[in-house]
Amino acid sequence: MTPQKTRPAAASRGGTTPRPTRPAIAASGLRKSYADHVVLDGIDLHVPEGTIFSLLGPNGAGKTTTVQILSTLIGADAGDVRVVGHDLATEPDAVRAAIGVTGQFSAVDNLLTAEENLRLMADLRHLDRREGRRRATELLERFDLAAVATKTAATFSGGMRRRLDLAMTLVGDPRLIFLDEPTTGLDPRSRRGMWRIIRELVAGGVTIFLTTQYLEEADELADRIAVLDSGRLVAEGTADELKRMVPGGHILLRFPGAAALDAAAGMLGDTVRDDSALTLQVPGDGGARSLRALLDRLDRAGVEVDTLSVHTPDLDDVFLALTGHPTDSDTDSDTGRDTGTDTGKDTDR
Repeated sequence: MTPQKTRPAAASRGGTTPRPTRPAIAASGLRKSYADHVVLDGIDLHVPEGTIFSLLGPNGAGKTTTVQILSTLIGADAGDVRVVGHDLATEPDAVRAAIGVTGQFSAVDNLLTAEENLRLMADLRHLDRREGRRRATELLERFDLAAVATKTAATFSGGMRRRLDLAMTLVGDPRLIFLDEPTTGLDPRSRRGMWRIIRELVAGGVTIFLTTQYLEEADELADRIAVLDSGRLVAEGTADELKRMVPGGHILLRFPGAAALDAAAGMLGDTVRDDSALTLQVPGDGGARSLRALLDRLDRAGVEVDTLSVHTPDLDDVFLALTGHPTDSDTDSDTGRDTGTDTGKDTDR
């Protein structure tokens, strides 16, 4: 159980810019099957521009297939989809020009230097040579790779390769980036460094569509989270909204003395009492309405409360309750095959 965190109500988690209303992704009735195996069963998605949207789900839920469809890598069987204002079915080239994809497996060529990797990407994006050099220099500085610009990527740590991979995605200045497991295999320090970069991108107006096996990552970064299970969206909301869907939340009240504790325990009934700590655990979702009602009731009875804290289930509890599966990262999300992701110790700079 984790204490509930407060979040800005009108600002993106990635910055302080108010959320625009235009969607970066608008999908309805999205379906995909392979033979008689239904991977996506009519899902709807709405992702506002300039936000971080995280898609969670157990292995085989359809996360990777969703990203592949939205990024034009494979076609859908049915559904209406617009990505950054373009119709996915009739304007795939315009969609590809406006997006970037950083997948589970790095696009970095280990035989090339960091600068060469970026300039290769500039060539693929049809930038002229001068602009390609300018973008490469800018991104090497931005991602703290300028000092190793002439070193081959094979000599880089996992965190450095991830940064270079994301820098390559940004060569084309995308408005929407699909990040598929962006921190898998990174140590905690490198993972938090990647979180900082993601927040900076969103503060600059980029939209992030994030799939991750780390629930802490979704909780920390995402403005909204959708849970996908067996090809269907089973829940969507902010992290706090999802946590309030799962039983087990409580409000912890601490009292100034035994008399106040006795009075509150007698009033509130179904509570967990700790006489040594002078606390009561009161079942509740921690919502504003229920908190106000509880405090008003105590105030009318003249019972003084020293401190109050709200405790909610964490996203692991939500994930298990909604899908019936614990978090599991051993296999590829849709195909069930071993990803072979390098999870060795990272020694990022």
